[in-house]
Amino acid sequence: MGPGDDSRQAASLRAALIRHLLAEGTLHDERVAAAFQAVPRHLFVPQAPLDVAYADDVVLMKRDETGAVISSVSQPSIMALMLEQAAIRPGDRVLEIGSGGYNAALLRELAGPDGAVTTVDIDPEVTDRARASLDEAGYGDVRVVRADGAYGDPAGAPYDRIVVTVTAWDIASAWLRQLRPDGRIVVPLRLRAQTRSIAFDRVGAHLESRSTTLCGFVSMQGAGAHYERTSPFAETGLTYDEDQEHEPRPPEEVLKLPPKRMPSGVHVGREEPLLDLYLWLASTLPGYCVMTGGEWSWVAAATTADSLVYLTTRGRPGDLRVELVCVGHGAGAGRLADQMLAQVRLWDRRLRHGAGPGFQVHAVGAALPPGFHVARRDSCLTVTWAE
Repeated sequence: MGPGDDSRQAASLRAALIRHLLAEGTLHDERVAAAFQAVPRHLFVPQAPLDVAYADDVVLMKRDETGAVISSVSQPSIMALMLEQAAIRPGDRVLEIGSGGYNAALLRELAGPDGAVTTVDIDPEVTDRARASLDEAGYGDVRVVRADGAYGDPAGAPYDRIVVTVTAWDIASAWLRQLRPDGRIVVPLRLRAQTRSIAFDRVGAHLESRSTTLCGFVSMQGAGAHYERTSPFAETGLTYDEDQEHEPRPPEEVLKLPPKRMPSGVHVGREEPLLDLYLWLASTLPGYCVMTGGEWSWVAAATTADSLVYLTTRGRPGDLRVELVCVGHGAGAGRLADQMLAQVRLWDRRLRHGAGPGFQVHAVGAALPPGFHVARRDSCLTVTWAE
């Protein structure tokens, strides 16, 4: 196959990818679709065959010494969702945290000839690759900066839009300082073992969410790095956030005690997403954590010093709907299960069909609105719920 054939096949595969994204409902904006059509994704993943380059899937680029993925070219459907969240306008100045080149090229298409894009990454191998790929694809005017993304890029500030393409645990104070008044930041924020891409608008000195979508990205490195604490626990593990260091943990032997099974009376679709429910439980239950491993693939739980409860489902094979059930172990399991079930039922009555969670970010020490507050290093995140 010659170069001309490669070019024609790449264009055909790009068009097919866009049709797929439209059909799946992850792409709606005509300008974002045009950007996907214009940018040759295969030039940013040169080691991948064309059909892999244009599949709706992540392309892994680099692992660390433990085997963990630390660099990738993200899944197009997630990129489309985040680009639409960002709502980039012609003429915008855009900062991207976490490079790779491809998303920076999409941002450049959206910002247009009167805009400007800067992409920052801590890894010199990543920035070198991004620079070479952007040049080859015709985006030589995108600034590529090797730096710790937690500090942004003050040389190009202020920015109309900041797009973070790595999982962050906090909103770095530098990002807020470098964002224009009324500007927008889109960031995959990790909270209680789930990651949501949240579009925040700057409102005065704080941020308010405008949209959220579930997602997954490689973790941030450098000063903004954070890794959840997963404590080995019998055949599973209990995952807590950094701010939960002092939550009580029961002894591992608690799982050997006879279980108490308490049905909730709440039925859900077998494939119904429950992450809003899990975030609600995290907002209302002391000792909230996530059980992972063994027979518990990813299960909402809560602990005390002598007990553990977790949420599961029951139903017959083939049932389209299943019942939420609380299972508890330990001396105080009945009381702890009652607390969990009360919140499950409240969520079902008042919040299940509502607008979902909203988020605000304030500087540490600022006055906070009512809601569930999670203290971070540079900021405080507040979660609110609309009925």
